[in-house]
Formats: sequence, C-alpha cells, structure tokens
Amino acid sequence: MATIAQWIEGARPRTLPTAVSPVLAGTGAAIGYGVVAPGRALLALVVAVALVVGVNYANDYSDGIRGTDDERVGPLRLVGSKVAEPATVRTFAIGCFSIAGLAGLTLVSLSGQWWLIAVGALCIAGAWFYTGGRRPYGYSGLGEIAVFVFFGPVAVLGTVITQSGTPGALSVVTAVGVGLLTCAVLVANNLRDIPTDTVVGKRTLAVMLGDAETRRLYAALVTVPILLSALGGLRSLPMLLGLLVLPLAALLARQVLGGVDGRRLIRVLAQTGMLLLAWSVLTGIGLALSQFT
Repeated sequence: MATIAQWIEGARPRTLPTAVSPVLAGTGAAIGYGVVAPGRALLALVVAVALVVGVNYANDYSDGIRGTDDERVGPLRLVGSKVAEPATVRTFAIGCFSIAGLAGLTLVSLSGQWWLIAVGALCIAGAWFYTGGRRPYGYSGLGEIAVFVFFGPVAVLGTVITQSGTPGALSVVTAVGVGLLTCAVLVANNLRDIPTDTVVGKRTLAVMLGDAETRRLYAALVTVPILLSALGGLRSLPMLLGLLVLPLAALLARQVLGGVDGRRLIRVLAQTGMLLLAWSVLTGIGLALSQFT
C-alpha cells in the first residue's frame, strides 16, 4: 500500500505552478479592472489545483494500466511502480475532479456565468482523455494544444470573467503567455521522456518532432512571453514587470538548446514551473497596477 508521502509524490507537486499561475494572473487582471473578490479567487484556485492533481492521478492510472510507465525517468508513478492499485488511483482522480466540479459550480453560481458549466465539463473531459480512453489525444501529439487552451485562455480568462466580467486586451495577452509557458513545462517533461515514450509507442509531440526540434520549440515557448511583456508595456508600463524573468528564461533556453538531458531535465522541468509562476505573478501585479496608468 502506498504511503502518504508516495501519494503526495504521485500528485506531482512540482506541476502545481501550472494550476496556481493562471489564477494569480487572472485575479491580477480583475483587480486592474477595479474588482477585488478574494472568495471567488480562492474558489478558482481550488478548481485549478483539484484539476491538476486529478489529471496527474488520471495520467498515472491510464499510463500505468497500459504499461507505458514501467520504465521511466522522473517522479514516482503509483500504478507503474505497483505501490498502489489502479482502481484506487482512479478513485483519487475522480475524487479530485469532483472537488473541482463542486468548487466550479459554486463559483459559477456566484458569478452568474452559467455557460461556464459547459466549459468546466469540457475541462474535466480533457483531463481524463489526455491519456485515458481508447484513443488518448496525448498519445497523438495534441497534448500541447490542449495544455495551451486549458491553462491559458480557459483558466486565465475564466478567472477574469468570474470576478470582473469581460476581459480586455491585456488579459488576452497574459492568457497567451501563461498558456505558452505551461506548454514549455509539458515540452520539458516530454523531451526527457522521448526515449521511453518511443519504445512504448506513445507519440507525443516531442516524439514526433524529435530531440533537436523539441529543444527549439522549448526555447520559443519560454521566449515569446518575454516579448509579450514588452508588447504589453507599450499599452501599460507595469506590464514590463514580466521582463524581470528574462535571465531565468535565457538560462533555461540555453541549457535545453545546449543538450541537457536525462535526470538533469527534471531540474529544468521544476525551474520551468518556477519561470511560469514568476512571470504570472509579475504580470498579475502589472495588470493590477494598470488601473493607475
């Protein structure tokens, strides 16, 4: 039976910046529009965290029963390492999705944006079928597109809409940046797993592109948000705060383009999550301050 520590590791806490970042950025935008709604922001955070932990358990379950996690480099997989029963991991995933659904319904009822129920249902379906079902889209090179959509426009703009209403241009720019950096986290993970994924027939975008092109894609994904910060600064000077992450972005791009591989990519993965979080916090502050410019 898995220990508590193993369940925590199986939840992959290093991926939590992907949940927290869109909510922080979207809340900053709402404050910039003159709305302070901590209760709704907290509900949005619960939705995001529960979904990310849920998808991590769901991926653990689905990959585990397929045998694609039997040989891998990276964090513990509960099913693949046989420390937890597949049915138990599946139950944990469903429980997390249920928590996300309840928090989401509460948030929708407070905001009156009832159409977001359909969006929430789509998010849960996307989380499950990433590696679940007969034809998981994560095995067909579509993972990055889904991550961009769900963690960028959906998560950031959904946070804005449920707090302050219709988002503006700077919110959209921010949503694109958050989506791209979240994709960079996934690309770093899949770059590390190219050898093992190739063997088991898991055709991620990284497997389809190959090592060299995946490294170039990663560099582009961490570079474009910096350019978006500069672009946003033309409209509101506080948006330039996002440029403060340039040294870290440049360091990571240089490391990946320089050929860092294997277990060293685990550190790159964690640092990419920190890059995402830092850019989102700084950009969120810039959005909040934009009302004064």
